Amino acid sequence: MTMVWIGIIIILASFNLIQYNMKKKRDDSLRYISEKLKTRLEGHSADQILLGTDDKVLRALLVQINLLAEDHQHISARFVRTEQSMKRMLTNISHDIKTPLTVVLGYIEAIQSEADLKNKEQARLLEKLHQKTCEIIHLMNSFFDLAKLESDDKQIPISKIHINEICKKNILQYYDVIQAKGYQAVIDIPDRPLYAHGNEEALNRVLQNLLSNAVRYGADGQLIGLSLSYGERYIVITVWDRGKGISEHDQQRVFERLYTLEESRNKAFQGSGLGLTITKRLVEKMGGKISLKSKAYERTAFSIKLKRKTY
Repeated sequence: MTMVWIGIIIILASFNLIQYNMKKKRDDSLRYISEKLKTRLEGHSADQILLGTDDKVLRALLVQINLLAEDHQHISARFVRTEQSMKRMLTNISHDIKTPLTVVLGYIEAIQSEADLKNKEQARLLEKLHQKTCEIIHLMNSFFDLAKLESDDKQIPISKIHINEICKKNILQYYDVIQAKGYQAVIDIPDRPLYAHGNEEALNRVLQNLLSNAVRYGADGQLIGLSLSYGERYIVITVWDRGKGISEHDQQRVFERLYTLEESRNKAFQGSGLGLTITKRLVEKMGGKISLKSKAYERTAFSIKLKRKTY
């Protein structure tokens, strides 16, 4: 009987020792994970936390911690990009507003300082003053529109819209401008009625922005195109030109807030840098996608992909 009790005591002692060693090993592992997490949070390392262990619970915990750390890294990177974008945006806003305001002030001072200004000259200055004031109003409206889109304050109700008619109406609005500039218009809109999930007002603005850009920047190619294609599930609207195109570097950034090609900062190519950003947001609000492909003097094409509605 004594031997039985001794055996039981030895077994219990061994079991306690095993538990103690397991607890110590787990504590060491948790301490190691804690130190690694602290190092990552302090920004000294971006490596994954690796630990050789047979403990299934610890392995599952490590997987989730590494996923969380990776997500945190992505969020931090987005924050840095957003911060840089905001700084660039503020710089561009101050530039874009300061320039026309300075011109407006100059016109006002010219009118005030010349008491005997001729009616014809006064009328010319007032017309210039009016144009610059409208530019500022348009710019501010663009800022407000983008802010509303990004904060979800602007509702874009989705319904069944007739894509053929919308495309025809928008290209017709630019047809006189295209002809006056001596451009060729290539229009490919099928006779078959096509419908999509979208918003007519939003799509009108998208097409106006794209056609305006094509007329402005596609001058060298002397050609503006609008095509409409479709499949079973999607409809694609493409606005294209044969101008000098957009470099591969700029293609990655043209949809960013206030990012403009170098020419758009020149007097002959003034632009707020918000048109394509707003265009992208509007397309996304309609559940679609917009893409860009460009090869200089061959084809620069913006394509809008919307869900087709067949019933």
